[in-house]
Amino acid sequence: MINLFEYQNRLECKDAFQGLESFLDDIWKKREKSGFYYNHKSDSSETQRFIRFIHKTKELKSNNYVGTIYFGGQRINLLPKIFYDPEREYSPEEIIAIHNHILWWLSYCRKVRFPNYKTFLGKHEDDFFEVLIRLFSKYTRELLSCSIYRQYEDINKELSFIRGRLDTGKYLSENIVKGRWHKINCAYDSFVFDNKFNQIIKYVSSFLFHITGNAENRKYLREILFILDEVSNVKVTAHECANIQFNPMFREFETVRDYCFLFLNNSISFDYKNDVKLFAFLLPMEYVFEDFIFGFIEKEIAEIKVSAQKTSAYLDLGKNYSLRPDLFLETDSKRMIADTKYKIIYSDAKDPKNGISQSDLYQMLAYAVRFGINEIILFYPDTIRDYQEKENRIIIRDELANGADINIKVFQVPVMNKDMFGQLVYEGITPGKNFDNTKAKLMERLKAIIIGK
Repeated sequence: MINLFEYQNRLECKDAFQGLESFLDDIWKKREKSGFYYNHKSDSSETQRFIRFIHKTKELKSNNYVGTIYFGGQRINLLPKIFYDPEREYSPEEIIAIHNHILWWLSYCRKVRFPNYKTFLGKHEDDFFEVLIRLFSKYTRELLSCSIYRQYEDINKELSFIRGRLDTGKYLSENIVKGRWHKINCAYDSFVFDNKFNQIIKYVSSFLFHITGNAENRKYLREILFILDEVSNVKVTAHECANIQFNPMFREFETVRDYCFLFLNNSISFDYKNDVKLFAFLLPMEYVFEDFIFGFIEKEIAEIKVSAQKTSAYLDLGKNYSLRPDLFLETDSKRMIADTKYKIIYSDAKDPKNGISQSDLYQMLAYAVRFGINEIILFYPDTIRDYQEKENRIIIRDELANGADINIKVFQVPVMNKDMFGQLVYEGITPGKNFDNTKAKLMERLKAIIIGK
């Protein structure tokens, strides 16, 4: 097992990884581009952005994705940079603790529902991808055992009797003129089992069955495939999955759809004759951090009204330069703009800027001027080595607005439970309770920043 932290450590590229770079380049070009997780600047590049290969020194270095890559019998863990400590040798239990943090963050993201995810935290035998498979397969298997999804679909078919409505045009042109008057072209609605959504479930379950190494996961997935045996084997895309809508009677299936979308949109593979040679499940951490902060405020802090990026605002009158702040925050007394920055700050005591980039300040200034808001908040994550509760305030004086001050406030927010490191992880702790204190601490911190409590 190899552990790489985003943009941090390097590891020797051994012979076992021969061919990995070309494989990654190929799947980068063929990756699902339906948006959501691939909504960032590196989209236009033809060269993969998962791992950096340093040919001069024959080393591997992680870029800005986190997740798991399986290649040639090896597993590469791509881990968040905020957990990197060059003086620490991470144990397998601590790697699982990092994976559980990722699961906790994802549980607040808008695109995925995580039923009963807490019961799986603290499982020592699996990485977070296997836990995601377990969550999906167990929930889907239990749902299918009591409810099968069927939907009405338009059917055009030749029958020996009339069903629905007669397709007169087809009947005249294809049957009467050819002497096949006894065959009737009909168009009707049918409540079918072999529908697009069940095809998606079957495709994802089959795909995961060949990836997972966990016996219990394989058992659940095998049972799903058995239930859906009569469903067609069709290759599907994340875009098709995202377009599936349900009426209220089948609302429970929304969770299954969200899991399928997560796997389809973030999984890439290369196989030969059903033998998986390479598999990767990867997430860009900038998006995960942004969506976590949004979801946490929305779900946990009722006193704060939060809304996400608005795409209708432009910096210029010609509407060529769009502005998309991450968060709009509103309390009983004030309105604010907030941006999440998945960057490490305060890492260099000699840096007067504390790691805050000038380009970020220019961006915040544009938000303040365009939206007429003079209070901007920048949220940065804490790190395994550093967390400072102090407020770093940057004041910009707007001479065009009669010397009005624009206040840019910079804060680290606690998004990790450091007690889960440096000890026997989870010993004596009830699974699923590991983040209760972290949640309470984050709530208190955000309230103090935004509301002033």
